[in-house]
Amino acid sequence: MATVTVIPAKPMQELKGLEATAKLRLCAYARVSTDNEEQLSSYQAQVEHYTSYIQNNPAWEFVEIFSDEGISGTNTKKREGFNRMIDECMAGKIDMVITKSISRFARNTLDTLKYVRQLKEKGVAIFFEKESVNTLDSKGEFLITLLGSLAQEESSNLSQITKMGISYRFQEGKVLVNHNKFLGYTKDEQGQLIIAPEEAETVRRIYREFLDGKSPYKIASNFQKNGVITGAGGTKWYDSTVIGILKNEKYMGDALLQKTYTVDFLSKKRVKNTGHAAQYYVEDSHEAIVSKEEFAAVQAEFERRANMRGYSKTGKSSFTSEYPFSGKLFCQNCGSKFSRQTWGSGKNKKYLWRCINREINGVESCGMKSIREKDLEKAFVRAMNKVISGKEAFLIEETGDCVGGTEEIDAKLEELQQKLMSVVRNLGTDNEEYARVVHEIEIMRGRRVGLKNAEAEGGWRKSKVEKFKDYLDARNGEPLDKFDGDLFRRLIEKVKVLSIVEVVFMFKVGVEVREVLE
Repeated sequence: MATVTVIPAKPMQELKGLEATAKLRLCAYARVSTDNEEQLSSYQAQVEHYTSYIQNNPAWEFVEIFSDEGISGTNTKKREGFNRMIDECMAGKIDMVITKSISRFARNTLDTLKYVRQLKEKGVAIFFEKESVNTLDSKGEFLITLLGSLAQEESSNLSQITKMGISYRFQEGKVLVNHNKFLGYTKDEQGQLIIAPEEAETVRRIYREFLDGKSPYKIASNFQKNGVITGAGGTKWYDSTVIGILKNEKYMGDALLQKTYTVDFLSKKRVKNTGHAAQYYVEDSHEAIVSKEEFAAVQAEFERRANMRGYSKTGKSSFTSEYPFSGKLFCQNCGSKFSRQTWGSGKNKKYLWRCINREINGVESCGMKSIREKDLEKAFVRAMNKVISGKEAFLIEETGDCVGGTEEIDAKLEELQQKLMSVVRNLGTDNEEYARVVHEIEIMRGRRVGLKNAEAEGGWRKSKVEKFKDYLDARNGEPLDKFDGDLFRRLIEKVKVLSIVEVVFMFKVGVEVREVLE
């Protein structure tokens, strides 16, 4: 019979090349996942406990208590104390780590096993007090795999509970916003959004300049040049930032909640919510910076610019506002826009505007010839002076009430909302009745949004006419003496180029003035 002799594992001191009587160098890791007072009290208790626990053992040498406060445990990317502890272990300065439990160390099984194996290869043990597991024991990694899986399940459950809490707050109309990077707003002591005056003026300026004809790129470029502060506190502006501000309904006092949702509780990855999770639209949830009429006008302007015809090959081209006439001149022959060209140099330099269709596809596609920029400028001055001197003949009175009548739709929506909650309570969300009610809600919401938009646009049209009247009254008959590019952008919708000698200036208030080019 074979003889079996057990060769016991060597003490850690011997494995590390130390004297048998050398003290083991121990540290502890403590973490709390939220920053409320109860959890922070637990954190302080952990620190005191492990400091005393290690220092009272004569065989151990106390190194340090590594800790993280208010950090989620589902990954280790932002845990500075944890990462510093791992670096110290890998540098050979620590022999054992003590922590309260696996869930305090890492709730992600992959992270747990990664660091257990990494430290084990370095001869560093991790002792989980609650589970009484030493990772250098023979059963350590097996237990870690099982317990780590349980800890991950607990993290998943916590994530679901958190989602439910947020959902309930959304249903109550409570707006959750990271106001630290939300230009125009801050929060009061009760956590409610309130206007930050200086930042709000920047927001209003963005809306005003966009409606005056400037592109998001031009607005961003000017802001950056002038050192205007962004919501994040910097001075780097992008056209995407401006577009985001122009399309954010919170600036008119409403709030669409749950625009994004978390798809993975471990990675915390959030994606755009295109119907995967419920959304909540709260009207008048906080003080508005711009009016609903102005917000609706901006959305209509986005649509108008997106639908502008370009030259005949592509059908459309992007909007630009680099020059006052950019995106404003349209060929009566083919419907294409005009582009700016430079002829000559020095004293003989001239700026001309040419039909893009003719420029790209040749004279066979369009017979419209070029027109001089100076002639266009002079023609606008004459057209404006006609309106100034005879304003009563040109102004169009806005008549009729703004569209209304949403009361019936609101009542139906309230009824459907109650029905939906009943279906969810009794049957859940995976059934035909739930899908039918959701479809009805979508239809009614679409009708309501359409009515509200029409009402807002009607109000904005009236507002534009009033402002135009105020401008003319303020001039008191005084004619323009030179071309004003900003005034042109603000007042003119577009210019129809009828021929090389005649154009029609189409004002945003509905006025049309035909003028001959010199």
